[in-house]
Amino acid sequence: SPPPQPANAFPFGPSAASSEGPKTTEALDRAGNPIIASQFLATKSGSERTMIQGLKSDPTYLIVTLEGGGLEPYALNAECTHLGCLVPWDPILKKFECPCQGSQYDARGAVLRGPAPGPLNLAKVTTDEETGKVLLENWTDEDFRTG
Repeated sequence: SPPPQPANAFPFGPSAASSEGPKTTEALDRAGNPIIASQFLATKSGSERTMIQGLKSDPTYLIVTLEGGGLEPYALNAECTHLGCLVPWDPILKKFECPCQGSQYDARGAVLRGPAPGPLNLAKVTTDEETGKVLLENWTDEDFRTG
């Protein structure tokens, strides 16, 4: 059985993945449908952040490029690195703010204010050339936010 989730966990189905997570997985919308990049981008504006089902079915923000028309090469896990609470995006203040203990993250998920011990977790974003589906992979590159 899956591990217990925080009370405010995102209401996605339980993950059957190992604790390591899958190497590559399809990005899914809240209803569990695969996200097709062209259809997704047709309804979004520049810098928009949309919560989707990411690696291990974790709540994840898929981010549209500033100019619109494309996706950033990374997505952000929406769980606070302090206690795992869901961190909403504030489009007016342009930052993520944890409602549980007050941690704040900038637009790229770097910590602005604790008690969060580290930035929001990253996932690599690619698009399948044949199907147009958005794919997510574990982030293995150096974290561009911390150097």
